[in-house]
Amino acid sequence: MSKPKVFEKPVGVKDYLPLAVSKLRQIERSVLSCMAGWGYEQIMTPTLEYYDTVGVASSTSDQRLFKLLNNRGTTLVLRSDMTAPIARVVSSLLREHEFPLRLSYHASVFRAFENEAGRDAEFFQTGVELVGDASAEADAEVIALAIASLQAAGVQRFRMAVGHVGFLNGLLEELLPGRESDQGRLKDYLLNRDHVGYRDELRRLGLSESVRRELEGLLRLRGGRAACEQALELSANETARSAIGHLCGVWDALEAYGVSEHVLIDLTMIGDFSYYTGMTFEGYASDLGFPVVAGGRYDNLLQQFGRPAPATGFAIKTTRVLELVGEESEPQRRILIGYDAASRERALAEAGRLRGEGAVVVTALLEAPGVAHGAQARAAGAAAGERLERKARRLPDGESVRYGGQTYGVFVPFFNDEEAGEGAGR
Repeated sequence: MSKPKVFEKPVGVKDYLPLAVSKLRQIERSVLSCMAGWGYEQIMTPTLEYYDTVGVASSTSDQRLFKLLNNRGTTLVLRSDMTAPIARVVSSLLREHEFPLRLSYHASVFRAFENEAGRDAEFFQTGVELVGDASAEADAEVIALAIASLQAAGVQRFRMAVGHVGFLNGLLEELLPGRESDQGRLKDYLLNRDHVGYRDELRRLGLSESVRRELEGLLRLRGGRAACEQALELSANETARSAIGHLCGVWDALEAYGVSEHVLIDLTMIGDFSYYTGMTFEGYASDLGFPVVAGGRYDNLLQQFGRPAPATGFAIKTTRVLELVGEESEPQRRILIGYDAASRERALAEAGRLRGEGAVVVTALLEAPGVAHGAQARAAGAAAGERLERKARRLPDGESVRYGGQTYGVFVPFFNDEEAGEGAGR
């Protein structure tokens, strides 16, 4: 293997330039503020965790974990999600806190995808966990909050697909009793949204015509509350009917929240995480083929850390949201204060005052009178080459200036023979 070039970076990771970082931070602040308004408190956990605890408990398959050894020979992992680390904290540092717990987070997570197209090895997630409440109301709350969070992030057009793993488990056990491998293959097709493969597999299994029709009918169970009612007629299995009853309760609560227009019941949804035990959902934006949010109920995870409790939550894929809303945004008005050596103290004092008022201020030691115009500035820049520019060029609007590759809405000169006039912004 050849040595990487100095400008290369590992496959699956990205550099984020200032404009993208500014937008990411804006999305992060907006979403966390929305979550705080629903009573969720932010938590932070380490990037490194023990493989034998959080690594084993995580939803990510073993071959997709980034593993490393510490100086004692203990295997560590880079966190692949935030749910397992939060389960660890709930079971230890928050053990004496009463349920329910409402926790939020924003963090980078890491997964090894072996050069798969379009998959990032490092990406950002913003999400919540609601721990200690097994009710349909809790599931509806996290779905409604996911909708509110996407709207806060600037995503306008999206749809939430909601399912329940219990319904599919019960239906398959009823119609294919004792055939776990066949059930597993059918679930894999549904997990990958491969409905053609699902139908082909049904034909290969040699099922009776009535059973095959019932399992094919599963693909049509999509819609609102009517889909739940149709599902109740499809199965007599107790597990399946209990799951549908729970999902009907979730739907009723979502209607009360006034967000059911964004939700579609899809009983082929089984989620991408093996630890999901009940309701699962994914949010798809109109302009992106990948889900931007995913979540569900995972009632068995916390018992692995010694504090059994039901839990539900979701994670927004913040970097995908950035692709949707774009990096373009209205920039904050920037002020350039130019000064000479004799006026430095006054200029820096004014900059401090303006920053205290919330302004973005850049200061620069410039050549008096501080502003070079048009061709003169361009000629001076060409002659200087890579040298630091010491002149600012007034733009056609007569107010803003161009300096150091940036445009400033206000220019305030401080030179020995000039006063700052009325100051910036006045």
